[in-house]
Amino acid sequence: MNLSFGSRTITIYMARTFLVRSLAVLAALVIVLLALDLLGESGDILAYKGNGSPELWTYASLRTPQIISRFLPFAVLLGTLITLATLNQNSEIIAMKAASVSAHQILAPLIIASVAVAAVSFAFNDRIVTRATATLSAWQAVEYGPIPADRGIVTNVWLRDGDDLVHADTVGGRGAATVLRGVTVYDRDGGILKSIVTAASALQQGDGWVLQGAQRFDVAAGVRAPAPGYRIAQGVTPDRFTLADVHPDERSFTDLSDAIGELSAAGRPTGPLRAGLWHKISGPLSAVLMPLLAGVAAFGLARSGRLFLRAVLGMALGFAYFVADNFALAMGNLGAYPPSLAAWAPFVLFLLIGEAVLIRTEE
Repeated sequence: MNLSFGSRTITIYMARTFLVRSLAVLAALVIVLLALDLLGESGDILAYKGNGSPELWTYASLRTPQIISRFLPFAVLLGTLITLATLNQNSEIIAMKAASVSAHQILAPLIIASVAVAAVSFAFNDRIVTRATATLSAWQAVEYGPIPADRGIVTNVWLRDGDDLVHADTVGGRGAATVLRGVTVYDRDGGILKSIVTAASALQQGDGWVLQGAQRFDVAAGVRAPAPGYRIAQGVTPDRFTLADVHPDERSFTDLSDAIGELSAAGRPTGPLRAGLWHKISGPLSAVLMPLLAGVAAFGLARSGRLFLRAVLGMALGFAYFVADNFALAMGNLGAYPPSLAAWAPFVLFLLIGEAVLIRTEE
């Protein structure tokens, strides 16, 4: 199997043709899908009093990065199919093979170009899409009204401290000024509930937290009594209480990685977030698979009448990957698959499938 390039001229020609057609397909998809999306959302946007054309343009500017991110691999797949089918139809593939250029050498420029596309896609997702998604989610949460300022208040916070469970209705402030309100502590020993401690608030003192106005209910005795100066969560820093719900689509790779570490230290489940973290890499890399999966459209005699069937087969392989990828990610979010398996199994599987098809048919 020869993975070297056929020639510099062929490499530049095929890479340029592939990139231009993929970008053209992406532009067409974005225009059509954004128009359809605006038709569905414009009523809700304009329903808020005072909204008008500026808000529609704002929505379009926030939605466009999401559409680009989601449909870039589809555009690469279709761009590859158009490029290879055209080369085959014009007998350019036959000319390359007559010059002793192998199937892998023909696809190599497209794969290298798709690696560059994947790198740009990762940076675009990390820097632009995450911010647009976070802003749009906050805007939609207030039904396209003014977005309230973030007051730093987190609600319904749970934390595990050894065997004990700590719940706070709200957490406000930052650093040493953090205040827990509506605190409930489930004191457990070996998984057995011993007592329930409630308090109006808790403040950090030293390396622990002191409950204000605490009441302790002894489960075995069935007696409630005051518990002045009751301390909890020794060695727990305030940031472990101030962690809000984490959405992978709204966090950059480094921010999500840091949040996973903090949530893990707080004893919260992180499996779905780890799957989302790995998918931030495997998702953009799916563009690298598309030339390999669509490569079946490049070979075989066009005049045999099977070019269309080959193009359909390449499209079917590409769309089967997206179905498998979404299914595996959903299983990872449910905890049925380990995070790394949910993110990487479809990529590796279809990489092997694409290689097997190419080697079986052409090499």
